[in-house]
Amino acid sequence: MKKDKPKKIKLLLVDDHPIVLDGIRSHLCAQPEFEVVGDAANGQEALRKAKLTLPDVVLLDINMPHVNGLEAMVSLRRQVPKAKILVLTMHNSKEYINQVVRCGARGYLLKDSAPAELVAAIKAVHSGEVHFSPSVSKILVEEMADGDRKAQAPLPPPLTDREREVLSLIAEGLLNKQIADRLGIGVRTIETHRERIMRKLDIHTVAGLTKYAIARGMTTMP
Repeated sequence: MKKDKPKKIKLLLVDDHPIVLDGIRSHLCAQPEFEVVGDAANGQEALRKAKLTLPDVVLLDINMPHVNGLEAMVSLRRQVPKAKILVLTMHNSKEYINQVVRCGARGYLLKDSAPAELVAAIKAVHSGEVHFSPSVSKILVEEMADGDRKAQAPLPPPLTDREREVLSLIAEGLLNKQIADRLGIGVRTIETHRERIMRKLDIHTVAGLTKYAIARGMTTMP
């Protein structure tokens, strides 16, 4: 009995540089397990062709005219949900990487990667795994470590009601004497409150205290 041939992985290539696109297509078409079902030069065209060809994997650049890669990714995830997205780009900035991961890409490969790594990345993404270039993985690990450190950082001691009142008035630009008059207490007491607030919050400038108070809705100042 004849064995069925394994199904080829259907690929849609998206890049606005014709030379780059031709090079990628030429390399991938030479792989027996791949079938390039289409290509596109921008996100809008990518979405249209993806709905027509239903690719298994979309190889997507980020910077493109009209609809960029990030916008296209959101639309692809919604309208062609079975297609897995592998970003292939020259950008390795933390901001791009974070946005791409949040948008649901299964991989992030830099354009200076070896051709063999591109093949491996496509296969990994198609099989449900993730694949990131080593430098991209390093950035993601560092981001996770930073997040863990922030999550584990001890919370500042809570402010008393009086300290919150004083902080609110500091944020409104009042001086110690004006705050003392407003609250009906001595200037020296206000100075003590201010010192305690700064120590508790580990903030040692009026600008910093003002920013803290505004961020937490403790003042009506804009």
